[in-house]
Amino acid sequence: MELNLQKFYTACNPSYTLAVANQEDRQYYIDFSSVRGGTIVEQLERTISRLSPDVPTCQLFTGHIGSGKSTELLRLQAQLQEQGFHVVYFESSKDLDMADVDITDILLSVARQVSESIEKMKIKLQPTGFKALLKGVADVFQTQIDLKAGASVPGLGEVNASTDGEFSLSLGIGKITAKAKDAPNLRSELRQYLEPRTNVILDALNKELLEPANQELKRQGKQGLVVIIDNLDRIHLCAKPTGRLQPEYLFVDRGEQLARLNCHVVYTIPLVLIFSNDLGQLSNRFGVDPKVLPMVPVQLHDGSECGEGVELLRQMVLARAFPTVEASGRYALAGKIFDSGETLDRLCRVSGGHVRNLLQLLYSCLQKQDPPVSRETLENVIVQRRHQLTLAIEPDEWNLLRQVSATKTVSGETKYQILLRSLWVFEYRYGEDYWFDVNPILADAKEFRETENVAQQL
Repeated sequence: MELNLQKFYTACNPSYTLAVANQEDRQYYIDFSSVRGGTIVEQLERTISRLSPDVPTCQLFTGHIGSGKSTELLRLQAQLQEQGFHVVYFESSKDLDMADVDITDILLSVARQVSESIEKMKIKLQPTGFKALLKGVADVFQTQIDLKAGASVPGLGEVNASTDGEFSLSLGIGKITAKAKDAPNLRSELRQYLEPRTNVILDALNKELLEPANQELKRQGKQGLVVIIDNLDRIHLCAKPTGRLQPEYLFVDRGEQLARLNCHVVYTIPLVLIFSNDLGQLSNRFGVDPKVLPMVPVQLHDGSECGEGVELLRQMVLARAFPTVEASGRYALAGKIFDSGETLDRLCRVSGGHVRNLLQLLYSCLQKQDPPVSRETLENVIVQRRHQLTLAIEPDEWNLLRQVSATKTVSGETKYQILLRSLWVFEYRYGEDYWFDVNPILADAKEFRETENVAQQL
């Protein structure tokens, strides 16, 4: 079988997220649950479909950025849709400025996405409270927002108009949020107007949108409404005016309001909250413990190779090249991608089991040469990536990395921000073992070895 280079390049692009509901993308998907501490997506799905199908649930999902959360959430969407649920999945980063997010921003984003999905199904609702709210916003900002009807987006000044002459909640909110996202001053004024009305927005969202939509969906034979809000784990760790970091302000201080949506909801949350002193409060606010998606282990806690993890990573790479070939038959074709099996194994191990890291390394190799990728090209890419990572590491941080390598632990919010968010350290779960380890690319750095030698001398 010949390698389709164009499809292989596309499938290896680190920015390409697998839409598992799509049959072609499903061929690329590798199930890592056996080496990631359990079937996390199945637990999320089971909570909705088996434990509480008729009573709204709210669940939290987190992990390293680039660990494959979006792919897993799209798989959750596909599984729930197969069981008859209407699932609204969206990437919040397309609506929100991740450096400046408030509770009303999230609620309006949910309202826009759900209403847009419902409108496509020709389900007509009567959101009179939302209509009044949008009119109020139009009155306040009419000098700063173009309220005239446009060709593609109806004017907010004519709130009762849409492309078919009817009120469109999704387009009305979209007009506001699009303007506010790119204008910090306007966003501040919008919040001053909306913040005192947070409970009004929540009530309107539940009573005028989520509850009637859920009822109508069930009348049409659906199991109910599920909203999956991706990319909230990407919100910045900046301080709000109260002094609280943005993740803690949103999910701890205001978590009770986020948990009040009257439908099944899955939020992605920043991994920093797992290491926060407020983790207990977070769990109390939402009534659940966050589910964490760890790395794919390439080494076990004792330093020995995790054969199962490395094998699954091999299959992930080979499946991107030969998706229609059975797993057992792909090894015979591996020579079309790499100059040797050792080069493929080196790629898998040095990635540390971070899926996007692996794809970034492979894609960088493909930018340098056509397959088969040589060991020399891979090592050059690794050196370049190591150089980029080490530029930001201070001497005392090398000591922290050495501590992690020795103890396999990370504790405290400050250390998290330094080590994990920078992708210098990865979290692993295999069977009953939980541990942390240094990114293998950094573990080979001379600065790390020098730190190690000093520690041994002491």
